[in-house]
Amino acid sequence: MSTFELTYATMFNPPEELHTRFDAALKLVNGSLGKEYGMLINGEECFSDHKFKSTSPINTKQVLGVFQTGTAQNANDAIAAARAAFPVWSRTPWQERVRLLRKAAALMDERIFEIAAATSLEVGKNRMEALGDVAETPALIRYSCDEVERNQGFKVKMGQDPLVGYTATNYSVLKPYGVWLVISPFNFPAALTGGPTGAALVAGNTVVMKPATDTPWVVRLLAECFVAAGLPKGAVNFVTGSGSVLGKALVENPEIDGLTFTGSYDVGMGIYRQFAEGRYVRPAILELGGKNPAIVSKHGDVERAALGIVRSAFGLQGQKCSACSRVFVEAERYEQVVARVVELTQKLNIGNPTDRSVYLGPVVNASAYRDYQNFTKELKEAGTILTGGEILTEGEFAEGYFCQPTIVTDVPIEHRLWKQEMFLPITMIHKVANLDEAMQLANDVDYGLTSGFYGSKEEAQWFFDNTQAGVNYANRPQGATTGAWPGYQPFGGWKGSGSSGKNAGGHYYVQMYMHEQIQTTID
Repeated sequence: MSTFELTYATMFNPPEELHTRFDAALKLVNGSLGKEYGMLINGEECFSDHKFKSTSPINTKQVLGVFQTGTAQNANDAIAAARAAFPVWSRTPWQERVRLLRKAAALMDERIFEIAAATSLEVGKNRMEALGDVAETPALIRYSCDEVERNQGFKVKMGQDPLVGYTATNYSVLKPYGVWLVISPFNFPAALTGGPTGAALVAGNTVVMKPATDTPWVVRLLAECFVAAGLPKGAVNFVTGSGSVLGKALVENPEIDGLTFTGSYDVGMGIYRQFAEGRYVRPAILELGGKNPAIVSKHGDVERAALGIVRSAFGLQGQKCSACSRVFVEAERYEQVVARVVELTQKLNIGNPTDRSVYLGPVVNASAYRDYQNFTKELKEAGTILTGGEILTEGEFAEGYFCQPTIVTDVPIEHRLWKQEMFLPITMIHKVANLDEAMQLANDVDYGLTSGFYGSKEEAQWFFDNTQAGVNYANRPQGATTGAWPGYQPFGGWKGSGSSGKNAGGHYYVQMYMHEQIQTTID
């Protein structure tokens, strides 16, 4: 695989070695299911009186691991450990922090197939999506390291005051905030934990990581890589438990100096408001989902558009904040695009996502499974389901949360589901008279994460000038609205999709984990 670089854009044609190594790792991982994992606080295993089981959405009777139900005391202990480690870690030369974070990234590379196999089992991702998630994690960490190196630790000499009889020396220095909290989602448990954790750490902060309750196993494996890299005790801590108890205690603790949260708009805004009740303003980096449109012009390539729409609509069963959930097609191309999208969707293989032939695995949990049934029932009444719309319950599907990929048309544009993020394998298509109408509808949501376009080069520039989203693609068959990669497409959103206006994996991300100090000396 020496000449193959895995990204979400290249994952559709991997070398055979990638599959053989995944299969070998899967066999080993399957042989170690059900073990108990502690929390990692101050470099030590920590166990609680109450436990919970992480089960697979592929087969809910399969126990992947036993994890700790963390308490408010565990939250306070983890924060205290991070606070105690901060003076040493923050004063560690940036070159040494970079070295240790690159070592952590290398350890993740070494364990990529093991962690990806765990991701397939715990999240329900197909093997390529799982490998992409894990591969993106060290890529994000290295990008933050690259930016610290490129900027020489973010110490910049400023201008000299025009003083007579004195010599003034001025420096702008970016310094870490202190203890950083990372609350990560189920859908990208590796990248959306490891990426912000790596950025916070290389900037000099210490970190407490809290994964989603659906995906503690993957994040535990990442935490082991950070610890094994040789970071000081307490520099990185891993805790597990509910959002209502553990998460609340973490967010409310005044010793948290900054946080990164990725998840739903409603939960994220609740955390944002709660965090604002502290003694003073603290940074909160939020990525809060999307309702991502693709627009197809009458000049668009039908095959490219259909491929891109299907890949973005149904990768990870539509459980991506960047999933293509709305499609607006000019009338002249509408029938062709709809027919080809339906044809491609019907060819998608549904099943155990660890099998190489499978594209769609299960949705993540019982709540998502119920939501799918409720949404499709509502859409059947409002419009026309061209394919999908049913859960799968027979044979190999009997013990999992399997849902058909669903294409819906003829839903009135006033219907609430045009604007609500469903986070499921459901995509709605609407015919428009012209591109201006398409753009007006595309932008008429509270979200602004990603968008896609298919048309002429001149139209593509018009699209970029008018779309209200952070990450945008034109004429991309690999994915209409999905597939960002660090260093290529930094990922972040506008409006209700993000709080910072800066994108992860880009030039301006790691700086958000630091605040500026001006140092003036008069000689």
